[in-house]
Order: sequence, then structure tokens, then C-alpha cells
Amino acid sequence: MTIDWQIAPLNRDLIPEIQERIDQKTKPLGALGQLEQLALQIALVQQRKRLSIERPLMLVFAADHGIAEEGVSIAPSTVTQQMVRNFLAGGAAINCFCRTNHIPLKVIDAGIKDEIKPAPSALIVQRIAAGTRNFAYEPAMTLVQAERAITLGKEFAEGEIAAGSNLLAFGEMGIGNSSSAAAILAAISNAPVNACVGLGTGINEQQLAKKIALVTQAVARIEDKSPLNILCEVGGFEIAQICGAMLATAQAGRLIVVDGFIVSAAALLAVQINPHVRDYMIFAHQSDEAGHQLMLRMLDAKPLLNLGLRLGEGTGAALAMPIIQAAVSFYNQMATFESAGVKV
Repeated sequence: MTIDWQIAPLNRDLIPEIQERIDQKTKPLGALGQLEQLALQIALVQQRKRLSIERPLMLVFAADHGIAEEGVSIAPSTVTQQMVRNFLAGGAAINCFCRTNHIPLKVIDAGIKDEIKPAPSALIVQRIAAGTRNFAYEPAMTLVQAERAITLGKEFAEGEIAAGSNLLAFGEMGIGNSSSAAAILAAISNAPVNACVGLGTGINEQQLAKKIALVTQAVARIEDKSPLNILCEVGGFEIAQICGAMLATAQAGRLIVVDGFIVSAAALLAVQINPHVRDYMIFAHQSDEAGHQLMLRMLDAKPLLNLGLRLGEGTGAALAMPIIQAAVSFYNQMATFESAGVKV
């Protein structure tokens, strides 16, 4: 990779001091469970006594995939553009959840097949091409395209961080992208392909068998298992831009909220590129997609929610935001035994 990522590992020497602050809150030790681990992580990232979530932002990257030509999804590629229009009109699940939790949403065209012309002002256009090539038979993208996508994701995240965001949450849209995520997982993990491929948004058994066969075919040709080559062979433009944005967010010392299976594939690639990026990742939820549990184990991740979601769009990340805010709230505002005059 041409970018020299400078991502600082978290200073774990601070853990005893932060843990002591958490333990002195008016509660039994460990009684807030995973919220305590989350507060500890945020405190390690922010390294200050008072934590804050400033200008949290949901970024949904959309792109199309050549593999969709094989009928391995419940819908054709035209639906990607239709859903992007739905996001822009405010009618999708991610719009509802972002409104409920007061999270601004930005939608990025990373390379949808059917370009929206003229592009509305609300759509950020960072197109690499009109979708990837069909990775069942050839690399999904060139090295130049992959590096360009990573760079565009990086620059976009840097711009939002410069504007004041200290937490970026990631979502995606792209017909066929669960095939891409499964192929990325299989190539990195060396796990059996049928353990990595799932039903996506609801294909039938015949489509599933074809999806497994095509992903197997693609992964079998990958000899160079470097993350950048895997991205070129079986990745997606939205996955590549998310990967670059995640690396840039960690490089800036800010928090990353990871959505489901597809976004976790971008996270897996990012960790392969620079392992320190993992320290900055909060995993929102466990998807119902077959390979996501394996992906989470590889990332040593314990997600905040398990609601049986398999939608994507960043919906799980949006739903996790009140939990993240709650972790910050108890860390900042909850009384200590001493301040409350409680003697135990």
C-alpha cells in the first residue's frame, strides 16, 4: 500500500487508572457489564477525564458489483441506485434510525452502476467506475482503482474529522456485496467457503449453491493473500472506500463504529493493513449473515447488539449509538461512592 499509515496503538498503561475510575462509581464491580468495557475503550482512545461524542456521523457508501450479474442476490443491480435515491429522500430504515438518534447521515456514491444525473447536492460523488467487474471470472478492480478508492475514503474521513467529528459510523449499499464480503473473509481466513457465504438479504437454496460455487472459484485463484490484492480480486468500491476511511479515522485518533457483515469485511481488510486500527473500532451488532460470527471472532470483537439484523445500510451502527452515548454518560456523570456519601 502506498499510504504509510501512522496509527498509534492505545496506551494500555492507562487501563488501571481508568478502571479505578469506573470501579468507584456507585454500583457493584462490573455491574454495568459491556458498558464498562466500552467506556474503558473510549477513555483509552480519548485520553481525557471527561469523554465526549462530538458531531457523530453516519456514512453510507454505495457501489455495485459485477458478481450480481450471476443472480446471486434477491434483486438486480438497478436496486442499488433506487435505494440510494431512497436514502436521499429519507425513506429507508437507516434514515429512520438516524433521525431517531439525531445522527446526521451522508450518502456517498463510490461506484454505483447507474449514475444519478444530475447528482443532487445531498449525494457525495466519489465514483471509481460503474460497478466492479465480475470477480467470478476476473479481478473485481485494478490496483489503481483500489488505491484510488482507499485514498478517496481516507480524504473524506479526514474532511469530516477536520469539521469536528470524533466518531464516524459506517454503512453500505450494494447489490451483490455480501458475495464480495464472503470472498474477502474466505481469502483472509482460509476457512471453508460454505462457512463464509450466507443468504444475504434472502436468496433461495439454489442461488446459495451458485453463490458458494462462484466465491469458491474466485478465492481459488488468489495466490497473493495481501489485503490490497484480495481487495483487487474480490472487493467492492464501497468496501475499499470504507476501509480507507476507517484507517484515516484511527490515524486521527477517533472512534469507528462498525456495522454488520459488509462493513466488517472492510474492517477486516483495514486490520490486515494496519493492526492498530482495531483499537479504535466499536462493533455495533452481530448480523444474521453466516460468516459474520467468524469475522467477529477473527477481529476479537464482542458486538453491542444481537437483533437478528441482516439489512446493512448502517442500521445496526445507528441503533448502537444510544448505548455508546450511555457509556460516555455514566463515565462522566455517575457519582462515586465518595462523592455520593455511600459507604460499602
